[in-house]
Amino acid sequence: MQLSSRNQLKGTIKELKKGPVTTEVIIEVKDPATVVATITTGSADSMSLKTGDDVVALIKASSVIIGK
Repeated sequence: MQLSSRNQLKGTIKELKKGPVTTEVIIEVKDPATVVATITTGSADSMSLKTGDDVVALIKASSVIIGK
């Protein structure tokens, strides 16, 4: 699959925190670092997400804030 998003972080699902409407997906990426995404629980269920799955976090933002 080709995507226009240039910010693609490959990782493994470390933890899922399912709620009635949204699910927090905690993904461990290289170094190790963690990316946390909130998606609908319906999407998490339809993708059959589970701890240990290999996934890609795609980030498309109109602005990125960098601090130093």
